[in-house]
Amino acid sequence: MNHGLNQRAPRSGPFVWSGVGSGTGSQPLKCYEPVAGSVEGLRTVESHMGDGGTTDVDDTRLEAMTAQPLLTRDYETRPALVYERLRQRHGPVAPVDLLGVPAWLVLGYRESLQVLQDDDAWPKGLENWRARSEGRVPADWPLGPSLEVNHVLIQGGPGYQPLRTAWDAALKPFQDPRHPQTKRLKAAVTAHADELITLLGQGGGTGVADLSAQFARPLPLMVASHLLGFPGSQGDDALMDMWRVLDAGPDAEPALERLLETLVELAEAKRTRPGDDFPSYLLAAHPDLSLDALARELFMLLGMTSDHVGILISNTVVEVIAGEGSARASLSAGMVRESMNRVVMRKPPLVNFVPRFAAKDTPLGNYTIREGDPVWVSSAAAHADPVFADHAVANTAVSTRAHLAWGAGRRQCPARELASTVAAVGVSRLFERFSHLELALPVDQLPWRSSPFMRGLRSLPVRYELASPVAPLAPEGPERAAGPESETPADPDTPDTPDASGTAAADQAVQRRSSLWRYLTGLIRTGR
Repeated sequence: MNHGLNQRAPRSGPFVWSGVGSGTGSQPLKCYEPVAGSVEGLRTVESHMGDGGTTDVDDTRLEAMTAQPLLTRDYETRPALVYERLRQRHGPVAPVDLLGVPAWLVLGYRESLQVLQDDDAWPKGLENWRARSEGRVPADWPLGPSLEVNHVLIQGGPGYQPLRTAWDAALKPFQDPRHPQTKRLKAAVTAHADELITLLGQGGGTGVADLSAQFARPLPLMVASHLLGFPGSQGDDALMDMWRVLDAGPDAEPALERLLETLVELAEAKRTRPGDDFPSYLLAAHPDLSLDALARELFMLLGMTSDHVGILISNTVVEVIAGEGSARASLSAGMVRESMNRVVMRKPPLVNFVPRFAAKDTPLGNYTIREGDPVWVSSAAAHADPVFADHAVANTAVSTRAHLAWGAGRRQCPARELASTVAAVGVSRLFERFSHLELALPVDQLPWRSSPFMRGLRSLPVRYELASPVAPLAPEGPERAAGPESETPADPDTPDTPDASGTAAADQAVQRRSSLWRYLTGLIRTGR
């Protein structure tokens, strides 16, 4: 799986931008100043920002434009600078080159909402992509495999709504605070978090650790195993394969094959013997799902939960211990979710959403988007739009929830409450069980990994001091079965931030595991 960054060098485009991306109040949008010889395709239309002004809209077709490559080294290390350059040059919507394929990138907050909230004008579904239908998307395009998997985040057409309804029904037990499964989920997250901290603490009461590899990434994977109802140690082996797939290294392809086989086997088992878990609930709500289709949905849940939540945990830790202070103040006040909300406005894990497509020729920003053109909404760029950013940084106790970290409109992330719960419990346990955490590197030297969709830390090296010593690991014994039924229900009045009562139970639960646990134990022995 190759998400390489070695694209051709950026080429100069036909226009230079003379103003900001969006107008406010009664001020009209500033317009392009055409460079000599580049005025064709411009026409004047009514401003779509409701201010009564006018702006020039470029009618040039996407495939005829000189789009700038997006996935460059600058994008990996300084994405905010890349977004700002595009905004200054093109305004709120910019043509970009995605590994050899042209697309529109939506940078403006208002324009992002316009796309995300109108599924009829901007539908999902690769069948709507004109260039793909005409054979102009290379068969070996690196992003092809991730978009060809027709799961709930990508699917369009009439099949989407029944699938989304089933997802909502299957997730409700884990997201409804009154449901026993939600209480068991919080207890499971607490236990898994304490397991990981206890294991990390085997290296000593003080030391250096990689909180990404040793906590933020494995925690949501372990929770996903709980959600999927894996029997015995099969879940750990699947989680390690998911980790390899996300890392996109040389062993990613065989890991993906093994993982999909495992998920098909799990889907078959749940159809035969349903349990109190997500796949069983999904099948109950959508009994016509084939085994392959169910496996695709489980793959999406496993991948998105692990990567998105892991990045959110890491980003929150960095912001709390090294940020400008608002996230730390919220955490100190016991408002973990408020801290996370401030973090996703500054560093959303999902930086670009999967593409949508224009249903007809439509003006957007300073361009006409032709029917069938791909449109990628960038939440990270939209959050940096002055229209949003100037109001989001207000010095208030509670920050705005108008961000796009979970999307917007009818296709907003169906698992946002689940993901928030896992991240909030994980962050809470970290700061309750460690009396001191500090970065082991300057914040501007932390290594980042970027993809067309996500942006997170490669590693999070910290110096730590535990609040109290941890007990030695329990002797090796039978592998612990994973699944919702193995967890003790939490008290109905348990708050979002669990107390330390789960620590003893978690310490007792630390037993020998398969590849995942051996890997995590190896990180301690190597001093990571």
